[in-house]
Amino acid sequence: MTDESPPVPDDVLTSVTDRLEDEELSLADNEELLKALSDLAPLYERERSYFVLGNYDPEQRRRLELVVDRLERREDTYAFLMSDVRGGWDNGIQKFCLLADMVTHVVGVAEREPSGFLVEQGLLVGSEEYFDKSHVLKRTYPDADEDHPYGWMEDAVFELLEAEDRLYEWRTEDDLLDAVERIP
Repeated sequence: MTDESPPVPDDVLTSVTDRLEDEELSLADNEELLKALSDLAPLYERERSYFVLGNYDPEQRRRLELVVDRLERREDTYAFLMSDVRGGWDNGIQKFCLLADMVTHVVGVAEREPSGFLVEQGLLVGSEEYFDKSHVLKRTYPDADEDHPYGWMEDAVFELLEAEDRLYEWRTEDDLLDAVERIP
């Protein structure tokens, strides 16, 4: 970190330390982690933060970026994708958990093939802390031949979120942008 970098808040460092206490980190790994966290200064300088998850295939990623853009237009917010956090992370689940610990909201954009964040969906419902801050924008497919285009595992996650009024369905990109507006 440079002298111009804003300091990483103590609660963020505590979260990182707790997550990594069993890991053997080299000095270089530790420096890289601190650099990645300092790059996220807007996350802990703003009132609300949104960690947006989904598929990174070109068309789906464009929609993820639309969601990030729409959320960023709100006053005193910061929204980002996992790929916005630099660094050579060997463990994607560890990266997800560290980022999810730090944000006020986790927003998933689910599309059928492939959804792009199936593993993370399991983590969202497996932790009360993550579940309480999660919202999912689920694409619906009115012409689908099957009753459950996402599969039983994702359907279970969607049902849990729907019961908490944190599942937002969309069909078109205009619907997607309207759904984003319903996320607190």
